[in-house]
Amino acid sequence: MQIIISPAKKMRVDNDDIGAASLPVFLAKTEELLAALCALDYRALQNLWQCNDAIAELNYNRLQKMDLRRNLTPAVFSYDGLQYQHLAPNVLDEAALAYLDRHLKILSGFYGILKAFDGVVPYRLEMQARLACGGAKNLYAFWGRSLYDELVKNDGEVLNLASKEYSKAVEPYLADGVRFVTCVFGSLQNGKIKVKATEAKMARGEMVRRCAENNVQHIDDVKNFTVNGYSFSEALSTDTEFVFLK
Repeated sequence: MQIIISPAKKMRVDNDDIGAASLPVFLAKTEELLAALCALDYRALQNLWQCNDAIAELNYNRLQKMDLRRNLTPAVFSYDGLQYQHLAPNVLDEAALAYLDRHLKILSGFYGILKAFDGVVPYRLEMQARLACGGAKNLYAFWGRSLYDELVKNDGEVLNLASKEYSKAVEPYLADGVRFVTCVFGSLQNGKIKVKATEAKMARGEMVRRCAENNVQHIDDVKNFTVNGYSFSEALSTDTEFVFLK
């Protein structure tokens, strides 16, 4: 079983505790993206990033001195959003961290697909950003089916804990023989499932942690977990969508 999650916008550098184990598999394509970003001026980058001046200045300065092979942080420790805070890799033991190394994949607009201990640097490039590169009009076209092929090359089960922005980078290529299950965390309101984004991010992170702590090997086993107050709903779930209700 492979688990896919989204990256976080907020990133940090931490290469003192655990060093990076490997370089990202699509680093050559990341270098293409870096060149495309560096070719843009400050205002064009700010427009691409859709951010305020402080964030634009931070990331513009990062680009000017970015080295994709030095001063690297393992991906799972580099992202610092709610999902990663609840995944809490810093509190996991060696066995659980080894599980993440084998089973966790992080989808990224900049790196494509990352293993937990691939070395990364702080960047800003969301998958939906309108960056043309390599003859492709956007990042979905730039990455094409390469992320999907890398994800399923040795495993036919995928637990989708990524946001729609990122999961749609692989979903169009789903083929027979691959089981792809999306987890939805919400509550019932007027007969409809209502998802609160902040709480769902927390639940996704906790689900990854529970999988790592319990060495989960098959998708159906996650039905047994209650995460962030959400429990599995047999009645509302399907073969391709597991619904967890609070």
